[in-house]
Amino acid sequence: MKSITAILSLVAAADALIARTAPCCFHLSASGAVTGTIGQLDDGQNRQGGPLSPAQYCISGNSITDANGRGCILTPPTTQFQCDQGAAPTPGFSVGCDGTLSYNGSPEFWECQTGQDGEANIYTTEGGTNCGQITLKADGCASGCAPPPPPPPVTCPTNLNGPYEFPHLIIPVDSSEPDTAPGTSYFGTVSSTVSSIFNFDIPAADSGKKCSLVFLFPTQAELVTSSFTISGNGGLDFSKLSSTASESTTFNNAPSVATDYGVTIVSPGNSYNIATFDCPAGTAISFEIKASGDTCLNYFQDYNPSPIGLYITTC
Repeated sequence: MKSITAILSLVAAADALIARTAPCCFHLSASGAVTGTIGQLDDGQNRQGGPLSPAQYCISGNSITDANGRGCILTPPTTQFQCDQGAAPTPGFSVGCDGTLSYNGSPEFWECQTGQDGEANIYTTEGGTNCGQITLKADGCASGCAPPPPPPPVTCPTNLNGPYEFPHLIIPVDSSEPDTAPGTSYFGTVSSTVSSIFNFDIPAADSGKKCSLVFLFPTQAELVTSSFTISGNGGLDFSKLSSTASESTTFNNAPSVATDYGVTIVSPGNSYNIATFDCPAGTAISFEIKASGDTCLNYFQDYNPSPIGLYITTC
């Protein structure tokens, strides 16, 4: 059984090797100093221009042969690209993901006019007269390039140095007193039973702008007119609500969660971008902070240096 398994493994490896080295065929075209397909003379010289029909080439590994099985080489010392009967093909060629032919990693080739029927010989180095730089592209054997990475998402500043919105209403609702309307507060408070809802009014002038919900949490030493207490693991669950709160909002009648932004672990001395979205210009919007784990946090919402609490910045 072990010998059969070993044989099957060798067969699989051989199949993989064949797949990697199996010839792949293509035609070439030039762009740059001259444009057009690449053809061949009867003796295997590769040329651009003139009345020549497009020639076919095949690449296997990193070596190229033509349709007649001739090895394509770079003749010394001129580095002319041609295909000779009985010649071992020069290694080092590759077809890029977009079809660009390269030699030793370089896509630079040169055409030099021959003075015959508008035809040009092809080289990997410049050395003749009436020469110009070209790029060669294959019409097959390209793997296809991966799409470029998306641009980074737009986020507004996590500070109050630019335009921002201060919450116009803070409501701390308490699950242990579910029908009590605590009214407005100047504090952001979260605990095992208390969560805080923040109302923001977004000006009509913010139409077409981005808004970022940010949580600013300076150290105690940085605060001048505010203070905070915190214990536990620092987990805060931020969410956008389906409607705004009012001074009559209780735990039981609080707006439902429209979007949960997940848990952010906060610690003093840091600023956090919770979410960025299109500004809902001319409307009011509400967010809620709940405790995650054993977090207890109480702070005085204050924009004086250093600002602390939940804000919306715009950009």
